Amino acid sequence: MPGLEVVGLSDVAPFDEPAETGATFEENALIKARACFEATGMPSVADDSGLCVDALNGMPGVLSARWSGAGDDANNRLLLTQLADVPDERRGAAFVAAVALVWPGGEIVTMGRMPGRILHAEHGDGGFGYDPIFVADGNTMSNGELSPSDKDAISHRGQALRALAPEIAVALGEP
Repeated sequence: MPGLEVVGLSDVAPFDEPAETGATFEENALIKARACFEATGMPSVADDSGLCVDALNGMPGVLSARWSGAGDDANNRLLLTQLADVPDERRGAAFVAAVALVWPGGEIVTMGRMPGRILHAEHGDGGFGYDPIFVADGNTMSNGELSPSDKDAISHRGQALRALAPEIAVALGEP
């Protein structure tokens, strides 16, 4: 949009990041976008995302980043251990993302979902988090083996951001 300047957190005065206390990705994205809007007075976008594993009733879900309490490698090891005896046909999972926009006139949240399955071991060293143990539907390589552009084209976060783009135009007065 002409006349719109996008700035990042490093471009604004520091503020305390809020605790992610929501029970859903949507709630956490809104908590973060509201805090940024309150601190800066500018329309603000924030996201929350995670991995939902069918055999674990949707967990780790909103707890994805903190699942093991010890970072990405430990999260992957814990998840692989929890699924060690789970057969391939029950290893379904999805990355889910919520992206929230908060502006003076309101709030909106868009969602993205990348379905796939959990592998039995890590493959690839690209991406981050659970990428090396997740294969998206329709792919033969883990997200950790995909190029950044190939992953972005199918990612849950990319889907949610692409869905938000026209909403931003409407919210900020563009036709």
